[in-house]
Order: sequence, then C-alpha cells, then structure tokens
Amino acid sequence: MKLFSDIWKILSTKEYLGYLLQGFGNTLLITLIAALIGLVLGFLVAIIKIFALDNKYLKIPAFICNIYTTVIRGTPVALQLFIMVFAILVIPGFKVTAIILTFGINSGAYVSENIRAGILSIDKGQTEAGRSLGLSSMKTMTKIVLPQAVKNVIPTIGNELIALLKETAIVSMVGSTVGTLTFDLNQATRVINKSISNYLAPSILAGLMYLAIVYLITVFIKIFERRLRASDKH
Repeated sequence: MKLFSDIWKILSTKEYLGYLLQGFGNTLLITLIAALIGLVLGFLVAIIKIFALDNKYLKIPAFICNIYTTVIRGTPVALQLFIMVFAILVIPGFKVTAIILTFGINSGAYVSENIRAGILSIDKGQTEAGRSLGLSSMKTMTKIVLPQAVKNVIPTIGNELIALLKETAIVSMVGSTVGTLTFDLNQATRVINKSISNYLAPSILAGLMYLAIVYLITVFIKIFERRLRASDKH
C-alpha cells in the first residue's frame, strides 16, 4: 500500500525523520517550560486565594487572581497566543518567549483551580488541629494541608500536562521556521507533506509520537500517585 510505503520513506529518509524528531523535541521543550511556569504560577494564585479567605490584606490580590483565572479559562488559548505574539510581545526575537509565556499563563489558570480545589478538599479539622498545636497558618499549610492536597491533585495536574502537550500543536499558527524552537511537530508534518503528497503518512507518525509521550506521562503519574498512596499505609 502507498500509505505504508510513504511511512517507510519518511522513516528511512534522514531529512524527513530529522524534521519529525526536531519538531517532537521542540514540542516537548515548550511543554516542559510552560508546565513549570504554569505550576509555579498556579500554586501562587491558589495560595493567595486560600489565604485571602482569612486575610483582608490579600483581598485585592485575590480579586486580581480571580480576574486572571476567569479571563484565561474563559477564552481560547489560540486567541491568547495571537494576542501575546502579535499585540503584547511584538519584539523581534521574542516570539519563542511569547509562545512559552502564553502556554504557561494558560496552564497556570487551570492548575491554580486544581490546587485550590485540592486544598479545600482537606477537612478543616486538619487546619484547626495544626493551629491548636501552635503552628502558624503558613506552617499548617505546608506541613499538614499541602502534603495531603498534593495526593488529591496529582491526577488532575497530570491531565493538565497532557492537555498542555496537545495544545502546543497550535504553535505553527503564529508562524514557524525550520531550525527554530517554534518548529513544532505539527509544522514538521506540513514540511514533509510538501515533498510527500500524502498528508496522512506524516500525520500518523506525528500522532504516534504524541500518543507515546501521553502514554508515558500517564504511566508516570499513576506510578507517582501509587507511591504517594502507599506511604499512607506506613
């Protein structure tokens, strides 16, 4: 079949395979950096919202955080990407930064709600017990509440990481060039398709690459979650 012959041609041609591997590597790198930004930003936003419940000085920061999560979660990531690249960071050489910041900020909004929900799921008696032992609000949060909340949010954080990985497929919408970090896996299939008039072949290979990394992330999350749960028995 022509499909299988085209797939073999891509795999056996150094240039085509190089495009796929370069695009795949860039996709993973963008996802990793954006995920780290989203995790840090999401944690800070969640903590501000939680502590604002009992601290009047955090009401304004919490209000800003609420606007942030509402706007980001309520608008398409593609629109956010266009605004960041073509309106906010319209600076030569800053396209990669704009792309990573867009995905990081977008991910942070979802992560913050996941973490906040995880913290609120912990019984208030845990917090009261910590305070009765003389621990400050911060120590109670870090020593008692957060360790338990982490176990609850691991699956949702894993799902957000998978969603982030797949969302990076829109990077090519803002323009990408071979040899740059903006050259993602989706763009690699387009470049290969210019030489091989069978878009299905490179798309299948790209899909298998996405599937492989998603599967690995899923397995890692399950192993990590299982180990955390196992620690409760000791």
